[in-house]
Order: sequence, then structure tokens, then C-alpha cells
Amino acid sequence: MTNRSVLISGASVAGPTLAHWLGRAGFEVTVVEIAPKPRGGGNAVDFRGPAHLTVLRRMGVLDELRAVQTGGSPITFVDERDRVLLHLPGEFAGGEVEVLREDLSRILIEHSRDHAEYVFGDSISAMTETRDRVQVRFGSGTDREFDLVVGADGIHSGVRGLAFGPEPEFVSFLGYHVACWELPNDFGVTSGSFAHNAPGRMASFGVDHRDSSKAGAMVVFASPELEYHRRDLDRQKQLIAEALAGMGWRVPALLDSLARAGELYFDSISRSDVPSWSKGRIALVGDAAAGATLGGMGTGAAVVGAYVLAGELSASDGDHRAAFARYERRLRRFAEGCQKGGSRTGKFLAPRTGFGLAARNRLLSRSTLMKLMLKAGKDTGDRVELADYPLAA
Repeated sequence: MTNRSVLISGASVAGPTLAHWLGRAGFEVTVVEIAPKPRGGGNAVDFRGPAHLTVLRRMGVLDELRAVQTGGSPITFVDERDRVLLHLPGEFAGGEVEVLREDLSRILIEHSRDHAEYVFGDSISAMTETRDRVQVRFGSGTDREFDLVVGADGIHSGVRGLAFGPEPEFVSFLGYHVACWELPNDFGVTSGSFAHNAPGRMASFGVDHRDSSKAGAMVVFASPELEYHRRDLDRQKQLIAEALAGMGWRVPALLDSLARAGELYFDSISRSDVPSWSKGRIALVGDAAAGATLGGMGTGAAVVGAYVLAGELSASDGDHRAAFARYERRLRRFAEGCQKGGSRTGKFLAPRTGFGLAARNRLLSRSTLMKLMLKAGKDTGDRVELADYPLAA
């Protein structure tokens, strides 16, 4: 086999999945992750449709994920006096298997550790491709060489920025921002998630299914694209507080908890579109190639994409040119179909007008439409052909 050594950037979902399959197929795999340890926290993610579940089953992780699944996250939209306006069942957002992102990452890393070297607290700072290798410099100052490099580092991919071009060339802002943080459950609620809207804004909280004394907040708001440093927590908190100012319901309590939060996820709702997912010896997978911040079925698409990329590399005995081309040919239509949902997420969660809010609540209260939307989600998640690759059992 040629091109045996592979560096993967990112240890969230696509990265550990790719490491699992490549390692079992005989590749020498290194995964580098900028976080100092496997990431905790994060929102729930889901899988839906036979394609997602087939890959998880072949990996041997489906039963473990079912053992820690949330059971779905029903969402109840309420007015300022907690009167119900719309109730969405758990399977609407939770698919067939929903787990916390931290549980998913932990299980994927555990299943790939025996086949891969993990380097936490570091990142790729420079890459130079030669005729038969990629010379990599890490932020720590270490220099190493690999046959191939894969960016599995999300919509703000550092690998894509180094090898393909600046982020604005590939990432489009979709008009909304999203934030999540953890907080004590001081609301007297024992289960489920509750949300409140004002035009262009949504604030919500959901009870931790493992510990009802804890909760998670999530807010979505429409705005121009905001400028902030990704490590500036105080600036991000300020932007969220300004966006939600004047909202009633439990928003003041949520903002009080935000001020005390030690960790925060804050990002624009955007989508990535890369004309070609590979360049020489460097390839992209998951959201780095074709994803959306929220609502684009990115978790399932990442797992499927990593399986196909590993399978094509194994089937081609490491011929990266042929493997990368077949991988993209098999996956592009599927990935682009999934990410279309990301363009609708902000508009669905936080319609910009009172009329839009009323129309959403009225339409989704109809069981027939709800069933059609659930079916459409499963169908989208299954629009890919899964080959039976020669990957080790």
C-alpha cells in the first residue's frame, strides 16, 4: 500500500470516524486537535435514516450510542406566560438516535485510539506539499511529514484555509447567529426543552436528561454578520446580551446565567461550499467540505463521509488521486442535499416577523405536515450508496 501515513486535523466526529476506519485498514494515522482534551459540552446531535445507522453499526458503536441516547428532545414553544403555542416531538429534532456531542466524540475516540495516535492541544500552522509527501509544521513548533492530510476540522477549517484559500471564499453567512451554554436548572422543569420567540429571536433551555439539576441554554437571533474574536468570551457574551435585550419570559434569567458561564459556544449560522474537496495530497471531509453550522444533518453526513473516504483510500491501495475523486463523486450530491437544511434553520427557529412566527406555529401544529417533514429528513439522510469496502472487521 502506498500513502500509508495520514494526518487528520480535528477530533470531533469526522476525524475519529476516519481514524477508526483508516487505522483498521492498515494506515498509520495521526489525529491532531487544537483543544487540550476531548471536547465536553455541546448540544445534542442526531442520526436518521438507514445510511447513518448502517455506518454506525458497521463501526460497532451503534449499541453504545443507544445506551447513552437522550431519547429525543421535544421542544415546546411558549408565549411570555408559558402558554403552549407549538409542540415538536422528540423525533423532529432528535432523529432515530440522538446523543450529546460530547458522548459521541468520546465513543468515537475510544473506538479509534488503538489504531491512531492522538495529539491534543496542538494544530497545523503550515503545510508544504512535495511530490510524494506533505511537510507539516505544528503550532507547537514540531515538524513532521505525512503522505496525506485530511481536514476534518469543521466549517472554519484551518486545513482548508492553509491549502485551499481564505474562509470567505468558501463560507457563506446565512443571516443568523447561535449560542449555547450550560446553566443550573432553576426553572422547576423536570424534562424537555422550552423556547420563546420574538421576531428574529429565539431563547430556549432544555433539561439535562442525565441530571435534572442541570440545563442547557440555546439562543438564535437574526443580525448582520458580527465581528468578534473566537477566543474573546466577554465580547461574545456582550453580543448575545445586546441581541436579546428587551425580551421577556425567562430571558433575563438566561442572560444572568450567561454572565457566569465559564464556557460558551457562539457562531454564525453559515454554510461551506468548496468546489473541489481535494487538492493534491490534501482532502476535506465533513463540514470543512460541505456543511452548515446548524440543521444541515452534518453529524450523520460526517460519519458517512469519513466511511466513504476511508473506504475509497483502502480500495485504491492508497492511490489518493483516484480515491479522492471517487469519494467526492459518491458523496457530493448527498452532502449538498443534507446541508440545504442549514439554510432554513435560522428562519425556522426565529422567523423575522410576527406573521412568520404565527404561520410556523399554525402549520407545524398539523400532524400531516409534521409526518411529511419527518419522512423528508429520513429520506435525505439515506440518499447515498454505501459500498461494502474492504475495511478490516
